[in-house]
Amino acid sequence: MTARDAAFTISSRLAARLARRGIHYGWVVAGSTFLTMLVTAGAVGAPGVLMAPLEAEYGWDTADISSGFAIRLVLFGLIGPFAAAFMNHFGVRRMAGIALSLLATGILGSFYMTQLWHLFLLWGLVVGFGTGLTAMVLGATVATRWFAQRRGLVMGLLTASTATGQLVFLPLLAQLTASFGWRSALGLVLGMILLAAVTVLALMRDRPSDIGLLPYGATGQPGAPPPPGTLSAMLASPLLALRDASRSATFWVLFGTFFICGASTNGLVQTHFVSLCGDYGLAAVTAAGMLAMIGAFDFVGTVGSGWLSDRFDSRWLLFWYYGLRGLSLIYLTYSDFSLYGLSIFSVFYGLDWVATVPPTVKLAADRFGERTNLVFGWIFAGHQLGAACAAYGAGFSRTVYQTYLPAFFTAGILCLMAALAIVAVRESRAAPARP
Repeated sequence: MTARDAAFTISSRLAARLARRGIHYGWVVAGSTFLTMLVTAGAVGAPGVLMAPLEAEYGWDTADISSGFAIRLVLFGLIGPFAAAFMNHFGVRRMAGIALSLLATGILGSFYMTQLWHLFLLWGLVVGFGTGLTAMVLGATVATRWFAQRRGLVMGLLTASTATGQLVFLPLLAQLTASFGWRSALGLVLGMILLAAVTVLALMRDRPSDIGLLPYGATGQPGAPPPPGTLSAMLASPLLALRDASRSATFWVLFGTFFICGASTNGLVQTHFVSLCGDYGLAAVTAAGMLAMIGAFDFVGTVGSGWLSDRFDSRWLLFWYYGLRGLSLIYLTYSDFSLYGLSIFSVFYGLDWVATVPPTVKLAADRFGERTNLVFGWIFAGHQLGAACAAYGAGFSRTVYQTYLPAFFTAGILCLMAALAIVAVRESRAAPARP
């Protein structure tokens, strides 16, 4: 029996046992996806504690290091639409395994880097490509394939895993870095990646039909999945989806607001918050603890956002999310950076970290139907382009003006603009996809 056959036997038997207890196997797949996205997010968030150690060890300046990490954020987004096509063609399980292998390779290689171009190669290209294959598109694909009901809740949980992984790991990574060096922190991330890889190979399945099930909550037999098609058709499908989606004003509003979402989260706070606090005399471990608080409140906020997205108009949810995030970032620039002031910021900002994702996915699904994962891949690319601009821009501000505050204030103003723009979206039922 091959390893693949053994894995299918395990999942089929587990699905049968869970069915006898009234539990759908989709929750196991969602759990495997949760772990994968959590670990991937830990790798994405690790640069938040690497900035100062890399400066100290190699003498690289903040702008140069930020440039390397910005490449990773660009690829994290631009690979998304093609990741959706790869998942449609090769399967979710296989692509998740390849992504985790790339992450492990990039992190292991960084143990031995000595030149700035090594950072660009390993953290910019290898880690960027690996994280891009398991970006939000993975969660959107699993949620739409495995769940006919509770999609908003599932997307909220999977989104929360991404943001929580980016932030909750940081105190432990910061403590390991302070006590044993940054390589020990990356060793922990590498171990978590190996655990996720084993879980994916054993439990992840591409579709419910692989083990004889319907999606959770489905009442009728779903249509057969489309045939894989040729490799050229697979590579062209994201571009065709972009061509068709770009004719819709809804796409551009979602793309633009998600650009601002990325600029005000991953690229700015996740990458530079620890360094910002260091400028005001806070230890890296303390600042990472604040990020962990943001992550904890984000888990509550994002899961709650998924629940709300199943019940309320997504446009008005996004109006409040972007508006409150903008106000919290503006507040931060005027705070005294005391523990009390930072705690207030962490609570309000944390509840809104990526609460924007479930209603954005819902708006995209309502407008673009079965092409949602491809179109959302492009919308998520906007998110990561915004993150890359903020990652570089904040580093540039710190290098040239000796302060991060202009970047944080600008991000707050952009969020207020996004809150006003999102109400222009007009939800409509998607037309059937072209053959």
